[in-house]
Amino acid sequence: MAISWAARFDWGFWGDSTRRLEPTHPTIARASDPGAARRPPEPCAQQSPSGPFKFAPLQAAVIGEIRRRAYSIRTEQTYLQWIRRFVTASGNHDPRTLGAAEVKAFLENLAVHGNVAPSTQNQALSALVFLYREVLSTPLELGTIVRPKRPRALPVVLNRHEVRTLLDQLSGTRKLLASLMYGTGMRVMEVLRLRVKDVDFGYHQIVVRNAKGAKDRVVPLPEATVEPIKAHLRRVHVLFDKDRERGLGEVYLPDALERKYPNASREWIWQFVFPSGRISFDPRDGVARRHHLHESGVQRAVKLAAAKARIAKKVSCHSLRHSFATHVLEDGYDIRTVQELLGHADVSTTMIYTHVLNHGGRAVRSPLDA
Repeated sequence: MAISWAARFDWGFWGDSTRRLEPTHPTIARASDPGAARRPPEPCAQQSPSGPFKFAPLQAAVIGEIRRRAYSIRTEQTYLQWIRRFVTASGNHDPRTLGAAEVKAFLENLAVHGNVAPSTQNQALSALVFLYREVLSTPLELGTIVRPKRPRALPVVLNRHEVRTLLDQLSGTRKLLASLMYGTGMRVMEVLRLRVKDVDFGYHQIVVRNAKGAKDRVVPLPEATVEPIKAHLRRVHVLFDKDRERGLGEVYLPDALERKYPNASREWIWQFVFPSGRISFDPRDGVARRHHLHESGVQRAVKLAAAKARIAKKVSCHSLRHSFATHVLEDGYDIRTVQELLGHADVSTTMIYTHVLNHGGRAVRSPLDA
């Protein structure tokens, strides 16, 4: 006998909620050691006969400089990874005793033997330049070393029929997430980190907070998602009320807002629009909190939906953002408007989406068709 509630239950949301945010996740990683950001960085220890070089003081110094400049957590994690690899590859010596020759050898080894992409080589070079110039105050004289030229790859863009077909393969919360990514141009983490207060039904807009480059921006709220979001928030509010009855209902707040607004973490407006279906204990302080959904579930769902729709393209969540930009340009909006909606710092980044438009000198008719 068929169970009626099973057909209505959002199994995708339940499955996505089985994974909680790990301590190194970008949402909470920066506060995983609350005292790290407040401790003054120790001087780099020199290698001595009595013991090997200690990486911890150097790591503290790098973290201090990165956070003082308000770089993103992903930049912090990437720079530390490359600096650690450089130190290890150089025989675990103190970087103060090394110089341009060792850096060149490390980068050449990456390119020749590691066969890494140009973007990876540039990433490693940027991390080491930051280490020597900003942390150790000894700028490198790299001479003939130049940054590898990155190939200009075109974005994967779905046509409107492909977008509709892909969305038809999704349901429930995952369909709403994909619809927002395509309908607003938001990145997957920007959608997952939305708070209730960021969705403005009166002005039909969504405020994207602390996006890439530590910038806020406003994107349109698609009319087609208004009722689904309202229905979704009603379900989330029921979940929130149950958490409060159990003495829970607390949510993570960034940038020391919890100290500035002590009660904000338990207020409805600060709750995540897409909360996880499970309570997890925060690795920083052991407090039971409900974080947002993990992005891996959304990414997997979009990829599977593209396979079911038989879309012969390498589709990801970011493809929906690319498709948004391209389709908005096709609808006649100017490039500057699209730049603002996407949050690009430079309009040249946005110009890449003009490659599929049938305007200007590129609208060439093949002689075969004549």
